[in-house]
Amino acid sequence: MTITPLMPVYPRCAVRPVRGEGVYLYGERGEQYLDFAAGIAVNALGHGHPHLTKVLQDQVATLMHVSNLYGSPQGEALAQRIVDNSFADTVFFTNSGVEAIECAIKTARRYHYVNGNPQRHKLITFKNAFHGRSIGAISATDQPKMRDGFEPLLPGFDYVKFNDLEGALAKIDDETAGFLVETVQGEGGMTAGTPEFIQGLRKACDEHGLLLILDEIQCGYGRTGKMWAYEHYGITPDIMTAAKGIGGGFPLGACLATEEAAKGMVIGTHGSTYGGNPLAMAAGQAVLDVMLEPGFLDHVTKMGERLRQAFEQMIPNHDHLFEEIRGKGLMLGIKMKEPAVSRDFVAHLRDNHGLLTVAAGENVFRVLPPLVIDEDHIAECIERLSEGARSFAPPSGD
Repeated sequence: MTITPLMPVYPRCAVRPVRGEGVYLYGERGEQYLDFAAGIAVNALGHGHPHLTKVLQDQVATLMHVSNLYGSPQGEALAQRIVDNSFADTVFFTNSGVEAIECAIKTARRYHYVNGNPQRHKLITFKNAFHGRSIGAISATDQPKMRDGFEPLLPGFDYVKFNDLEGALAKIDDETAGFLVETVQGEGGMTAGTPEFIQGLRKACDEHGLLLILDEIQCGYGRTGKMWAYEHYGITPDIMTAAKGIGGGFPLGACLATEEAAKGMVIGTHGSTYGGNPLAMAAGQAVLDVMLEPGFLDHVTKMGERLRQAFEQMIPNHDHLFEEIRGKGLMLGIKMKEPAVSRDFVAHLRDNHGLLTVAAGENVFRVLPPLVIDEDHIAECIERLSEGARSFAPPSGD
């Protein structure tokens, strides 16, 4: 038998972490890495955060899981806290971001169904989007690398260029249910929605009776310096997905909605065996305990500005490699000049300079540190990144 016990769907590298502490990961040979990938924006509080660790330990010893057939004091408490700190009136807890996306799609379709418009089932989505890897989620993107070999996919999606408001408005017809859009595209290239684009989608939804679904799985939960990325735009969505940082490393996601948007989600329309279990709810509470402390989001904003400034000062020294900086807060990306080398550069930083970053689309590499970094960590990142830029030799392409 040649297949590996772990199904070989990941191009796993040689880094094999066995321990984490703060903003550092340690491999099984004791090697240290500065973790500016954070599990792809998951480890918002870093590794081994004392409060998160203690809360999880206490909850493990108390109650880990019960069925959603029973009342959930833990889930009710966390949902209320999220409602109090967002646009939403109600929350459905999931185990992952893609499950939150599935719930969001169902919520939107069900809304129009109960309003007597079952033909309104299509969502307008955007090129280079990444919403997850379920059949529903890959149907909502136009990326061949995720779709090839899985057709026929689900109908009900139209695709438009990101930040193309005119193109999005032109796609609206009698079957349109709404828009599904990342407020800031992550995997697609770290591109933020322009104010005109995001605000224009909101205006179109109001005018046409459509729903605005924001995917903030990566850009939400403090990542951009505000609790939610939509706060930068002066609008609110009807439905929104969250995950990654919401559990600080524990598997947890959520679909948030207004009372109006969720009017069709009644008993029997959706469910989850593990979603909202007491252990996940404890993780969610612990993360909010830290994030809602006075000054936490101000710190994220400050560190995001310092990191961007450091990149801006560094780029002229390596202008043969780097083209521009993208993103918001501590969700930043650097676009490279040489074609298709971002993945090679990420590997070079990882293997030769102990700096963990993440490749993205459009020849961009992502810098997604824990939200608890300080200026010393930024200086260390710039030092390792600069050393990596000096020693990097792009593949010849022969």
